[in-house]
Amino acid sequence: MTGFWEGKRVLVTGHTGFKGSWLSQWLLMRGAQVFGLALVPDTDPALFDQLGLAERLDHRIGDIRDPKVVADRVAGVRPEVVFHLAAQPLVLASYDDPLGTWASNVMGTAHVLEALRGLDAPCAAVMITTDKVYDNREWVHPYRESDPLGGHDPYSASKAGSELVIASYRKSFFGDHLVRVVSARAGNVIGGGDWAAHRIMPDLARALGAGQALGLRNPGAVRPWQHVLEPLSGYMTLAERALAGDALADSYNLGPETCDVRPVRDLVDTALRHWPGDWRDMSDPSARHEAGLLALSIEQARRDLGYRPRWDFETGVRHTVEWYRDVAQGADPTQITTAQIAAFEAAQ
Repeated sequence: MTGFWEGKRVLVTGHTGFKGSWLSQWLLMRGAQVFGLALVPDTDPALFDQLGLAERLDHRIGDIRDPKVVADRVAGVRPEVVFHLAAQPLVLASYDDPLGTWASNVMGTAHVLEALRGLDAPCAAVMITTDKVYDNREWVHPYRESDPLGGHDPYSASKAGSELVIASYRKSFFGDHLVRVVSARAGNVIGGGDWAAHRIMPDLARALGAGQALGLRNPGAVRPWQHVLEPLSGYMTLAERALAGDALADSYNLGPETCDVRPVRDLVDTALRHWPGDWRDMSDPSARHEAGLLALSIEQARRDLGYRPRWDFETGVRHTVEWYRDVAQGADPTQITTAQIAAFEAAQ
């Protein structure tokens, strides 16, 4: 990382979430002035609280579904960089609350973009979506940024919808604006401090901590696994390049190498080598739909950004498990998190 971030005014929406907390910690380590806008953490524990971030950045609770809250925060911060991460991020939760998911992921994104139109100084806005924005054909070919958008479940469809909102605002309002807007589509992210329900690594950590076997809903599902620091490094690079005025595409996939696109059972078996335990197959053919096969092409990011994964599958899983295991044994979460960020920066 360069000295680019020293003193930069950075607004992170969703800063109380898992990825937002890792990103905020990293930005603070790089000397940025970090401003947040998010809901109260919805897990207990929450990485945001474990890292004590409320006392270390400009913390603001607010709902991106309220356009005035968003507009006031953007106008008050006058950010040089915006990372828009705030969202309803869970597939299964989207089945329970589809309207809330659409309100957060589509209209929330529109509210952020509308607020950015009021800025009169250069700003780079990195809008975070997901690998699930593509019309998933369950084929082996990695999806490229030019492939059709779609989505079976409300979460995936809402994120595809947010990409359409981003594209519309970019074409309609930001063509000659001082704000540059780019979207980033990350793969399936793992890392210590994710405590959300219905996610593999948090469920595994809870099961192992309780001395229980982990039940897997879909052990054969194939996903582009990556440690959380991988896409965050891509987001930060995108912001640097956008603010510098470099030529960029409208959107970028940020995922692992093809060899690290693995089934769920590989993820769990690898994790259990570092924290012994068991898992059991709880596949249910009648369960709500989740994609079975998903992979991303990262060739555009490799070409334009020099993006390359630093930690392979085994390394990312090991760091994730070590975080959960060591915290369960009494280690300081902030110390582990900062040490892993430093190790990632040093990786070749």
